[in-house]
Amino acid sequence: MLLRSVFLLLLLVSAVAPSRADDGYRLWLKYDRIADAPTRQQYQRAAQFIASPGASPVLRAASTELQRGLSSLLGQAVPILAAPGTRTGGIVLRVDKAARANGQSLKPEGYRIFSEKNNLVITGRTDAAVLYGAFALLRQVQTRQPLAGLSIASNPRIGFRLLNHWDNPNGTVERGYAGSSIWKWYELPERLDPRYTDYARANASIGINGVVLNNVNASARYLSADYLAKVAALAGVMRPYGIRVYLSVLWAAPKVIGGLPTADPLDPAVQQWWSAKSDEIYQAIPDFGGFLVKANSEGEPGPQDYHRTHADGANMLAHALGRHDGVVMWRAFVYKANSNGDRFKEAYEEFQPLDGKFDPKVLVQVKNGPIDFQAREPFHPLFGAMPRTPLLLEVQLTQEYLGFATHLVYLAPLIKECLEADTYAQGKGSTVARVVDGSLDQHALSGIAGVANIGADRNWTGHPVGQANWYAFGRLAWDHTLSAQAIAQEWTRMTLTTEPAAVRTITRVLGQSRSIYVRYTTPLGLHHIMGESLHYGPQPWLAQAGRPDWTAVYYHKADSSGLGFDRTATGSNALALYKPEVQQQWGNPRTCPLNYLLWFHHVAWRQPLSTGRTLWNELCTRYYTGADSVRWMQQQWAAARPALDPALYADVATRLQIQRREALWWRDACVLYFQTLARQPIPAPLAPPTRSLADIKQLVQLYQLK
Repeated sequence: MLLRSVFLLLLLVSAVAPSRADDGYRLWLKYDRIADAPTRQQYQRAAQFIASPGASPVLRAASTELQRGLSSLLGQAVPILAAPGTRTGGIVLRVDKAARANGQSLKPEGYRIFSEKNNLVITGRTDAAVLYGAFALLRQVQTRQPLAGLSIASNPRIGFRLLNHWDNPNGTVERGYAGSSIWKWYELPERLDPRYTDYARANASIGINGVVLNNVNASARYLSADYLAKVAALAGVMRPYGIRVYLSVLWAAPKVIGGLPTADPLDPAVQQWWSAKSDEIYQAIPDFGGFLVKANSEGEPGPQDYHRTHADGANMLAHALGRHDGVVMWRAFVYKANSNGDRFKEAYEEFQPLDGKFDPKVLVQVKNGPIDFQAREPFHPLFGAMPRTPLLLEVQLTQEYLGFATHLVYLAPLIKECLEADTYAQGKGSTVARVVDGSLDQHALSGIAGVANIGADRNWTGHPVGQANWYAFGRLAWDHTLSAQAIAQEWTRMTLTTEPAAVRTITRVLGQSRSIYVRYTTPLGLHHIMGESLHYGPQPWLAQAGRPDWTAVYYHKADSSGLGFDRTATGSNALALYKPEVQQQWGNPRTCPLNYLLWFHHVAWRQPLSTGRTLWNELCTRYYTGADSVRWMQQQWAAARPALDPALYADVATRLQIQRREALWWRDACVLYFQTLARQPIPAPLAPPTRSLADIKQLVQLYQLK
C-alpha cells in the first residue's frame, strides 16, 4: 500500500510540475499522461491490472512495458499479477501454442488481442508474439483508439525484419548523420549502456526482429574472441525483446585473422576455418542470426578474387553455419568501373544467371533500385527475375542522397513505391512486395532490411522527423499493406501531438516531403548528380572522379541536343531486363511516366511533354516549384506550432530554414548548369537566379575541401 501511495504521489508531482523540453530521446514511446479526463478514465477501467505468467525474459519485458506505458498514460498504478483470478477489467498475457485468428493458426510471431470475461487478452504462439501484442495495445492507447470490444489480430508478412547498421569499430558511422555509433565497443562487454535497452524496446515496438551491428565494409576484428564477447553482451540486451544479432563479415577474414594464405571458398582449409568460427560464435551467442556479406563490391574482397562466383561464396558460408539456425544475406550491390557500360545492369548480369544455385540458407539482398538509394528509382530488375532464390529488399533510412539530417524527407512513400511496383513476373499483381514476402514464389525465407539512420545524438536520428523513417520502416516490414499516410498519422500522434488539426497538418507535410525533395534535386528521372564523395548538395557538372560511374555526367548525359540516359534498345538496353509489360510502360518517351522519363530516355530540350511544356521548361518549373514548396512546408510547420513542444518545434523549424536555403542552392546549380547546354532562357514568369554558375561552383568547392 505504501509503495502504491508513493507511486501515485510521484505521478501527481510529475503532472503539476513544469514539463521538460522534449529532447526526442523517448521516440514514439513517450507515454505522456492523457490530458483529457473522460478519455483517460475510459482506458483506466480497462487497464486496472496486468496478469502475466512472467516465465521468460520476453514475457517479463512485455508485462513491464505495459506497466510502464499504461501507468504513465493513465496516471494510475497498474500492478502485475501472476494470474487474474476472479478479477476483471485488466489485461491478460497468454502464450497459446494453438492460438488462432479468423479460423487459422497464427504465425509464430503473430498476435491476437480480444475481450474475454471483461478482460483484454493478448495472446500468440510464442513469447515474442505476446510482446508484439503488448506494444500493439499500447499503440491503441497512444493513438486514442477505443478498447471496448477490441478484437484485432496481426501476422508479420515478412520473416526477417532487420536494421543494418553501418557502424565502425572506431565509433564512426558510414553515411550516418546522427552522430557517432551507439555501440561503445571499448566499454563492452563489462558496461552495458542503458541506451541499448531503449534501442531494443523501440525496435520491438515496431516489430523489428534482427540487428546487423556493423558496417558492410566490415572489419575482421568482429570475428575475434574479444569482440565476440562484446557482441554476445549486446545479444543479451536484445534477446528479451525478440531481437537476434547478426554480423557483417569481411570475406578475407581467414587471411586477416586466421593466418591462412587464401580466402578461396573452395579451399578446404578456408571452409574449415569458417565452420569452426561459426561454432565459436554459436557457443557464445546461441541465437546468433547469421552473416551479412558485401563482396567484390567497391573494392571489398570476395570470391571473385579466386575466380569463384557469388553463389560459391554464399554457399560456403551457408554450409559453415551447418546445423545452426542462421542465414547468409549476400548483397547484390556490385558494379565495375566501366565508362562504356551501364551500372543499372551490372547486378542483374552477375546475379540473375545464379538463380537457383544458392543454398537454402541464403537470401540475396537487393537494393530497392538499380543504382544506389536515389530519391526516386525504378524498382530493381532483379525483383521478379530470380524466382528460385529468396530476395531480401534493402532500403535506406539514413539519408545519404536525401539531404542528410538537414532535410525533412519522409521515406515511407519511397518504400511503398518500390513494394507496390509490379514486376509482372507471373502476370499482373506480381508486386515487389510479393517477391519480398515470399508469397509469389512460395519461399520459406523472406526478409527486408533498412540501413539505419541511428546515432548517438540524443534524439537518435539527428533530424527529429528522421525518427518517422525508422518507425515507418518497422511498420512496413511487419505489414507492407499499411499506407504511408496511416503510418505518418500514427507516428505523429505517438511522437508529436494528438491535437487533430495539427496531426492533419503534419501528416500532409510528411506525405508531400519526398516528392518535394525530388522536384528541387532530381526531377523527371534525373539521378546521381549530387556532390562528389560527400554526396551532399548539387554537382551536375562533375565529370572527373575516382571512377566514371561516380560522376554526374555518366548519368544525366546532358548535351546540346537533350538530357537523360537512353536505356532503350537504341542505348544501353537496360530496359530489356524487365518484363514486356514493364517495358511497355517505360519504353516510349512520349508515354513514359514523367517521374521515370530521364531514367530511360535521352529527350530533346525542346520536346513537348504531357504537361504541355517543353522538357527545358518543365525541368525549370519543377526545380522552382520544388524549392518554393519548402516554404509551404515551413508555413505548415508554423501552423502546427501551438500543439508542439517548443524545443522540438524550434529544432525542426531551423532545419527547415536550412532546407529552404539548400533547395535554392540545388535549384540554381542545376538550372544554371543545364542552361549552358540547353541554351534557352529561364521560362517566364520564373525569375532567373541572382547568382552565377561560377558562384555556385565555388560554394560546392568549399564542401569538397579537406
